[in-house]
Amino acid sequence: MINMIRKPQSASLAFMVAGAVWFVVGAVYGMFSAIHLAAPEFLPHVAPLVFGRERPVHVNTMLYGFVGTMLTGIGLHYVPALLKTRLWSEPLGWVTFLFWNLTVLSGPLGFAFGFTQGREYNEYVWLADVSLVIAVLCMIVNVTLTIMNRREPQLYVSIWYFVATFLWTACNYPLGNVMWHPATGAMPGLIDSIFLWFWGHNLPGLLITPLATGAAYYVIPRVSKTPLNSHTLSLLGFWLLIALYSHIGGHHVLQSPIPNWLKTISVVDSISMVLPVSIVVINLWLTARFVGGRIWGDPSARLVMAGVIWYIVTCIQGPLQSLPFLQRVTHFNNWTVGHAHIAMLGFGGYIALGAMWHTLPLVSGRPVYSQRLINLQFGLITFGLTGFFIVLTMAGLVQGEAWYNGETVLRVLPQLIPFMVMRAALGVFILTASIVGLFNVYMTLRGEREPEALRRLEEAA
Repeated sequence: MINMIRKPQSASLAFMVAGAVWFVVGAVYGMFSAIHLAAPEFLPHVAPLVFGRERPVHVNTMLYGFVGTMLTGIGLHYVPALLKTRLWSEPLGWVTFLFWNLTVLSGPLGFAFGFTQGREYNEYVWLADVSLVIAVLCMIVNVTLTIMNRREPQLYVSIWYFVATFLWTACNYPLGNVMWHPATGAMPGLIDSIFLWFWGHNLPGLLITPLATGAAYYVIPRVSKTPLNSHTLSLLGFWLLIALYSHIGGHHVLQSPIPNWLKTISVVDSISMVLPVSIVVINLWLTARFVGGRIWGDPSARLVMAGVIWYIVTCIQGPLQSLPFLQRVTHFNNWTVGHAHIAMLGFGGYIALGAMWHTLPLVSGRPVYSQRLINLQFGLITFGLTGFFIVLTMAGLVQGEAWYNGETVLRVLPQLIPFMVMRAALGVFILTASIVGLFNVYMTLRGEREPEALRRLEEAA
């Protein structure tokens, strides 16, 4: 056991494998949630599987468990690799792994039995909050000392994003989760909505986004075998991200009596997010110009580049729906649910999976068991998520237009049944994709090769 936790890259591998496991767990809970939206009477007497408990398990497990955990494991590989050194302390990496995953595990074990702080994206109880903050602080120490011991003088942009992710989280998470009030994790009255959405939006923006962007900046130049188009441009995008993103959470509560100056800043900076997003997309596309065949022909890079495309869609829709006149139709309905799915599974999830398939052989020293299974996973997720986005957007517009014209919530529900049935059916594809991916990871770590690949090797010999 001691030798395992001291083995180079072992913490990175542990994070990536855990991310693959959490993807399955999160997708299972998502499937139950989708079934209950179509058939509320399904398993009515199983308290841990009522919608109000399973939804936060699904959301937090996918965010922190799947995307966050997998991208963290990828970063633990590329940071020392780009610095031409080893991670400062592999055991400290395992300590980070332990506390991070204890927090994620508290979701299925806690939320399912009613132990929650009841704030969207901020549901973890206080002890789980403490566990996550400990993990973040351990990561900061480990990565900082790795940088201090580096043999490569230049800090590539992926390292900037990875280090900043945990520095920002160390500051933002305790504030947004009101950790100085352990009993409730909340502020009294309306002011709590500002604290809530401060972290509620910084979770995707200053945790998932920089992790995913750093991973994309690592994979695309490696697969394309070309230098990054512009290091200066990448750093400009980095600084614009923190300058603009940290205070746009207020656009979630524009219809409430929060200060007008905060509403104005939230909307203006939401629209301005087109700048850092455009910089990332243009920089990556220019890096891959003239070598598109390498990118789209490589299963892992294809996932990453598809995630960049979802990033564009997300960051066109997101700023637009922050406009007050558009929110009158799109807020508090399935439109925003569709947006959340393409942001986390589309942008963050695709890049996490693509970068993981690129990194896993480098960390484990074994080739991926099946490239065809990666392609299958890509196809399943793409079909399921695209359908999700279309169906949920349509359902949201039905709801929003009806409410805007004075219809009651109850009378609109029958119109949503076909959309919820389609949503549940599409969820099967995403759940299947998660299982296919976990199987591929398992077989890879066993050192297996699919029969077709072995046959080709024999023919080549």
